[in-house]
Amino acid sequence: MSPSRTPSRRVLASATAVTALSLTAALSTALPAAAEATGPVIGEVYGGGGNSGAELRNDFVELGNPTDAAVGLDGWSVQYLPARPGDSTRVQVTPLGGAIEPGTSYLVRQGAGAGGSVDLPAPDAAGGTAMAAGSGVVLLVEGTEPVACRTAAECAEEEGVADLVGYGSATVFEGAPAPGLSNTTSAARDADLTDTGDNAADFTAGAPAPTNAAGETAGDGGGTDPEDPVEPGDLRVHDVQGTTRSSPLEGETVSGLPGVVTAVNAFGSARGFWFQDTEGDGDPRTSEALFVFTGSTTPDVSVGDEVLAAGRVSEYRPASGSQSITQLDRARWTVVSEGNDVPESLDLGGDTIPDTYAPDHGGDTTDRELEPDTYALDFWEAHEHMLVRVEDAPVIGATDPYDALWVTAKPDENRTVNGGTHYGSYDEPNTGRVKIESLLDLERHPFPRADVGDTLTGVTEGPVYYSRFGGYLVRATTMGELAPGGLERVPARDAERYEVTVATYNVENLDGQDDQAKFDELAQGVVDYLGTPDIIGLEEIQDSSGPTDDGTVDPDVTLDRLVAAIEDQGGPSYEWRQISPQDGQDGGQPGGNIRNAFLFNPEHVRFVDVEGGDATTAVEVTEGPRGAELSVSPGRIEPQDEAWDDSRKPLVGHFRAKGRDLYVVTNHFNSKGGDPSLHGVQQPPVRTSEVQRNAQARLVRQFAEDLLAVDPEANLIVMGDLNDFPFSPTLDILTADGLLANPMDALPEEERYNYVFDGNSQALDHILVNGVLADRMDYDVVRVNSEFHDQVSDHDPQVLWFDIRRGPPHRP
Repeated sequence: MSPSRTPSRRVLASATAVTALSLTAALSTALPAAAEATGPVIGEVYGGGGNSGAELRNDFVELGNPTDAAVGLDGWSVQYLPARPGDSTRVQVTPLGGAIEPGTSYLVRQGAGAGGSVDLPAPDAAGGTAMAAGSGVVLLVEGTEPVACRTAAECAEEEGVADLVGYGSATVFEGAPAPGLSNTTSAARDADLTDTGDNAADFTAGAPAPTNAAGETAGDGGGTDPEDPVEPGDLRVHDVQGTTRSSPLEGETVSGLPGVVTAVNAFGSARGFWFQDTEGDGDPRTSEALFVFTGSTTPDVSVGDEVLAAGRVSEYRPASGSQSITQLDRARWTVVSEGNDVPESLDLGGDTIPDTYAPDHGGDTTDRELEPDTYALDFWEAHEHMLVRVEDAPVIGATDPYDALWVTAKPDENRTVNGGTHYGSYDEPNTGRVKIESLLDLERHPFPRADVGDTLTGVTEGPVYYSRFGGYLVRATTMGELAPGGLERVPARDAERYEVTVATYNVENLDGQDDQAKFDELAQGVVDYLGTPDIIGLEEIQDSSGPTDDGTVDPDVTLDRLVAAIEDQGGPSYEWRQISPQDGQDGGQPGGNIRNAFLFNPEHVRFVDVEGGDATTAVEVTEGPRGAELSVSPGRIEPQDEAWDDSRKPLVGHFRAKGRDLYVVTNHFNSKGGDPSLHGVQQPPVRTSEVQRNAQARLVRQFAEDLLAVDPEANLIVMGDLNDFPFSPTLDILTADGLLANPMDALPEEERYNYVFDGNSQALDHILVNGVLADRMDYDVVRVNSEFHDQVSDHDPQVLWFDIRRGPPHRP
């Protein structure tokens, strides 16, 4: 039994208290006295493992025990939060076990990067957390339930938090944050593990020095390199791969694995080669290929070489919750012969890939027996590293900035109007989607610049691999020829003189320091394709200095440059309205102070300004002589409600067009970024971020109900990047009981999308209207971005036309 203990009260401070802390430090040269040690502490943190320039392959957290008694760690955990956690942030938890003796270390190995050449000593506990190199938050917790705290004050009060280190620009820390780190530096306490309750005072940056409970340091205790294999061993590749997602031989050194080299990765920091057994065991669950990881060294092998390989079996997990990649590291090999035929690739067409995506397992599928004939994810895992091919494959996801695109092996699967693949329900994630990257020299073989609807003709072939970005993919050694599909940008129709036009547009982190080309392209979209709407709700407007975290919150430069660019393109002289957030409180790109904004054409509509709107004041609906009135305009909906923590607040505006009132709410709901991916080990993935979006939707709905209670005939539009699908609970909350209608529902199913992610054409942006508008409006998605490789934003705008004449006039 470990001795019982009560964690000492931690002294934490939020980022808003940094100025006060600095002033206090300037007035007093004495540091806080070290508290009497009552249990283990975090001794060192390092998040640069496997990154560019790093020697170590893994991130790590090292614990120390400054007390005079052993402490049992069964039921404890190390937990990780990003530098700026929010309510929807997913806590990454690594369970601990065993005990930590007095005066010793306890090493927790975390995620590996693609680089590095030195292994940690044998860890005392291991997780897969990909810690950030520069800034983050590490907690030592007496328990394994994820912490609920997201601020320094909350963590100081949360039961079970025994120690905490915030480093770099972290907003959660003790006292003040530890130094910002890099790929080659860690933050560590002194040899006495001094703990004053101030991370800045207790931790210094230096070269990482991981030490385990046995006293071993980097390079010790990790086994020895294998000898060059000269004869086939007792094991084959399928023995290493096994029948589950992780190898039954993980951590063991194997030798004499025979196979033929099928591909070589000669670029980047994750170099190596693939080899495939030409015989196999006939078991559809076991892959017959492996990847040999050689770090930043190009292996001296060629396609067609017959090799005998040896090395340590390892599982590389690109990110927490992702699938792992079975590979050999510390590898040696012998080339037995050259110029051999490679195994025939597997054609992915037809019924090769199962129609069911993943099992309804209810948790982590890592150790579950594979069923490759039943589930698509099991199929990919059972063919990990093996050669596969697609032929005459339709492009369903345009070429991205990282030289990758998406095709489908099932051309008839939920086809969209432009040749993509429509994502229409949680039950149909579209199993034919395949990501394509290239192993070819891109200077000699440039990656195709493809749009949705193009075709990779002929054969595209290569080994199956896995990335945290998109999941299983084909690393192409042969790339098909691109046949254009003729996709064109089509402008919205012209508005009639009696119509008011309203649009929503996510402009993807537009800030005042962006190149003029981005402003010009957005302006061209507004003028030539949207037809200069009377009102535009903008999402992802940043402050004038953008991601530079200098305290700027106002967006004057950003919005003035956009308005000027529209005018230069022949558009009207728009005016704008917005409310600046509190610095660092609305999520998004750190330093950018993202928010929503309105543009409007004062020649067609008038903005009804009501002073008093600011970052923390809630808009209220009142009844005035003309009907519904807003207490502030522009205003924000319940901005201090916890539903909006670390998230963009809705912007409400009161407009007057042709003698009639119009109320518009533009939104940017909580991101899906913290959710497990469709292709991860958690099946089915838990939509953790949905909780916050649902709470946000309820607040917006309440505002709509309040407005319509005062004036049931009011013209109301709720729009923006709601970050959820038409079939989601979030949209159900807003449209329940007919309160609001979604005009996208009236489009043919193959047209219900405005965003393409991982080859799925889906809808995240919406324009919702109340019943008064629903029968006198027209609606369209203006497809200028999501399906094109040369997009200025990753979202397509939408436009709504409505006949203002048919609405009720103002009450006198």
